[in-house]
Amino acid sequence: MVKGDVVMPVTVVRFNLVDPAATPASLSARYRAALEMAAYADERGVTTVQTEEHHGVPNNWLPSPFAFAGAVFGATRHIAVTVSAVIGPLHDPLRLAEDIAVLDLLSGGRLVTVVGIGYRPEEYAAFDVEWKRRGRLQDELLETLLKAWTGEPFEFRGRTVRVTPRPYNQPHPLLLVGGSSQAAARRAARLGLPFFPSAHLPELEAYYQERCAEYGTEGFCMMPAAETPLLHIAEDPDRVWAEYGEHFLHEARTYASWQSSDIKSAVRSAATTVEELRAEGVYRVVTPDECVQLGADNHVLHPLCGGMPVDEGWRSLRLFAEQVLPRLKD
Repeated sequence: MVKGDVVMPVTVVRFNLVDPAATPASLSARYRAALEMAAYADERGVTTVQTEEHHGVPNNWLPSPFAFAGAVFGATRHIAVTVSAVIGPLHDPLRLAEDIAVLDLLSGGRLVTVVGIGYRPEEYAAFDVEWKRRGRLQDELLETLLKAWTGEPFEFRGRTVRVTPRPYNQPHPLLLVGGSSQAAARRAARLGLPFFPSAHLPELEAYYQERCAEYGTEGFCMMPAAETPLLHIAEDPDRVWAEYGEHFLHEARTYASWQSSDIKSAVRSAATTVEELRAEGVYRVVTPDECVQLGADNHVLHPLCGGMPVDEGWRSLRLFAEQVLPRLKD
């Protein structure tokens, strides 16, 4: 991110609200803690809150990212919220256009939406959406969003409709197409939308640029770095791994259970033990000094990972905000 002539680090606090041992009361407390953390991060200059969508996961993975985003916007003034990603074909196109427009207005343009196609057939089955039609449904959704946000009448499923209100950002809120396939890259290029690969895939970025040239559209690719570790900050990393390593492993194993050779994710782990996970470096527990020395353009903090106790999440966030972020800005 650039302010004037100064390059500022992109700092992200990620929340998926996972808690495998939650009761309704403890999960409510976790949600409220996440909002308090978002407000604290906003006050101290963190740039982004990132959240995502999954359904029917026994560990209580957040299913409603836009509801959560609205709560974050109500508690903050500056921080952006990136929904990465929303599962496009599971949403009604007109309703999603309205929801995003309202959040864009509410936040003054701070919402970033990455629309993916998903990779869990059971989520499609739960919503009675045909898995084999997901590509066509994704096309319809994206095309409808772009038409809806003009405020003009348009044809939708055989009838003329108009969507109001118009969003804050013009011509439309920041909308990216996510994915790891050539079909996703073609879709983004055809519509002139930015492309957000789900992992570091230079060959797919090149394919996207070629398709942009073919379609005569102008787009850009927001590709993750080759390494974007999920960070937890601690004065004693050994203590955190010993006491809380199972929380990192729980999330890693959940992701691993969803992936296949066709799915390329930035969070990809083969670890089966805490020791293996620590050695991989996908999840990293680092001291404040070590975090500064990483030298990365993006720092992704994951304070409540895998059901992490709220108090430990606060320790990580405060160390980052008080001992890391000021030095990154300098």
